[in-house]
Amino acid sequence: MDSSYLSELTGVFIDEVEDQLQTMDQEILKLEQAGESEETIQSLFRAVHTLKGSSAAMGFEEMKQLTHEMEHILDQVRNHRLRVTKTMINLLFKCLDHLRMLKEEFVAGACISSTEISPLVNELQRFAVDSEDHPAERKEAVHESRSLSIGSLEVLLKVQEAQEQGLRVLDIHVWLVPDCPMKSARAWIILNQLDSWGDVLQTVPSLEDLGEEEASSLEELQFLLACRAETSLVKGALLSIMDIADAEIALFTPKEESQSETAAAASVMPKRTEKQTAIEEGKRKTQTIRVDVERLELLMNLVGELVIDQTRISQVGNVLHHRYTSDENVDELGQISDHVSRVIGELQESVMKVRMLPIEQLFNRFPRMIRDLAQSLNKEIDLSIEGRETELDRTVIEEIGDPLIHLIRNAVDHGIEPMEERKRTGKPPKGQLRITAAHEENLVVITVEDDGAGIDPDKIRRSALSKGIISEEEYKKLSDQEAIYLIFRPGFSTASSVSDVSGRGVGMDIVRNHIEKLNGVIDIETKLGEGTRFKIKLPLTLAIITGLLIKLNGRTFILPMSSVVEIVRMPPEAIQTIKGDSVVVIRERVLPVVWLHDYFHIPRMRQKKKQQPIVVVGTAEKRIALVVDELMGNQEIVVKSLGAYVCKIDCISGATILGDGRVALILEVAGIGKMTHRV
Repeated sequence: MDSSYLSELTGVFIDEVEDQLQTMDQEILKLEQAGESEETIQSLFRAVHTLKGSSAAMGFEEMKQLTHEMEHILDQVRNHRLRVTKTMINLLFKCLDHLRMLKEEFVAGACISSTEISPLVNELQRFAVDSEDHPAERKEAVHESRSLSIGSLEVLLKVQEAQEQGLRVLDIHVWLVPDCPMKSARAWIILNQLDSWGDVLQTVPSLEDLGEEEASSLEELQFLLACRAETSLVKGALLSIMDIADAEIALFTPKEESQSETAAAASVMPKRTEKQTAIEEGKRKTQTIRVDVERLELLMNLVGELVIDQTRISQVGNVLHHRYTSDENVDELGQISDHVSRVIGELQESVMKVRMLPIEQLFNRFPRMIRDLAQSLNKEIDLSIEGRETELDRTVIEEIGDPLIHLIRNAVDHGIEPMEERKRTGKPPKGQLRITAAHEENLVVITVEDDGAGIDPDKIRRSALSKGIISEEEYKKLSDQEAIYLIFRPGFSTASSVSDVSGRGVGMDIVRNHIEKLNGVIDIETKLGEGTRFKIKLPLTLAIITGLLIKLNGRTFILPMSSVVEIVRMPPEAIQTIKGDSVVVIRERVLPVVWLHDYFHIPRMRQKKKQQPIVVVGTAEKRIALVVDELMGNQEIVVKSLGAYVCKIDCISGATILGDGRVALILEVAGIGKMTHRV
């Protein structure tokens, strides 16, 4: 087999495994929280079944064996031979953890698996036999029910259900070439191909029970497929698969006696709701395509170049229009420029959307993590997640994962009190944790909120002082709000601070560093005895951003709008000096004032205006006031790296090309704070 094809197949397999594992994680949690339901069991069974087929096709024996035993347990549940219990839930989660380890080994290219699955397989088999709710003698009946012939009652009920939804049920016969290598793997590939067209209701012979001896003599396969596709399309897709000699497809017609049995059984079966049918049809119509990330990065870079050139064309067009007001060609050039601007704008928006992913894929990690953490701490947590559909650049999603995990672990571990303590204070024993995401203009806002004990500023002050994080003088000057933000100081997260300071502070400097890296802002709202809320504001993307153009004595710089908290104009005398440091009071908060002129060695302009423009910027929990000479407005800018020839500069994050062709530096607010030593 061609190595490039094998590499592509492996990539598709890894992506599919991750998707199915995520689905399994969600569905097992639903089983635990909402109880047993047909829809949840069926969704979980289908995910396990798909994963088994994919792993079998790839020759991944350990994963195939484990999913086979999981499928057996779930098959008994959906046929009402087993009930969902706490023991079963924990066992399924244990299987899920082992599947993740197997997947990681596969990604790492390990030739020999170090994850031992035999004990877990034995445990699954013992559970199927020794379940408290069902005696051992049921085991044989369960196995017998899994090998049905075409035309059996269970299959006919599935056929009738599919036909009620308006689907066509196809009877498909496939013949393999006599010298086909790895016939079992080829059979699974055929099954997966048919699964992409609809639902495979039956396979003869049953592939999961196919032994090596039977597989070697396999020549013919039969499938029942419920789908909406035309027969010719399905047949064409099958014949395009390697090692298939021929395929015949016809509409499935059950025998008369079987139809009467089906009608009798169907009369006592619950009817499917219109909503369920609509949901399933919507899922089938969804079409997606996987694209390599490098291709998206290249496409984004090319769009960035177009955005730069479009800005330059527009500016040149304006100059020519003012210079040659009566020239028709100049007017036509302006019209063309406007049209190109609209097209590039739409192209930019489309490419940005392609890079965007729902934050759901990040949020989906949290329920299981919180469930395990709450169990280990003997706490009960009621988790609420809102805004799963909020879209964010994939790069930002990857970077924000660790900070959110730190915040959530601290909320569960230390923010929410033990059940006994909550009862003593009149709170419900079950703690409340709320995670939300929403768009605000060009930003995404993520909040992590709990109803725990809150953060005590006095305890934080005392702890910070005892550990030498702040001086005695700072201790006396700090307001309650400023004291709370001490949890982000490096060195504050020590073992004793966890018990002394309401448990907050563990890893919070990591949270701050990650958010600073993303040009984000974090705020804390807390009330003793009522809870704490962390609010994070992040840019939607890091490739093309909205920037605020400012001038320092005629030189243009850019501030990311995601770091701009507010813009004010104040009389120059409002800037005061306290112990040699310039400060300004804005909204009852004392902010340090920074003249960037001094640090870039640019002469200060003599201010002739009565009002001085001041830009309040923030990074993580910090706020500083930047004095600027002129505000030039907002503009979409393409972030360009300074390259390997320029070493890392703390206060510069990159550069962009302006409409007049000049290069403007993009300021990094976190670096400005470090450089000026004012925050």
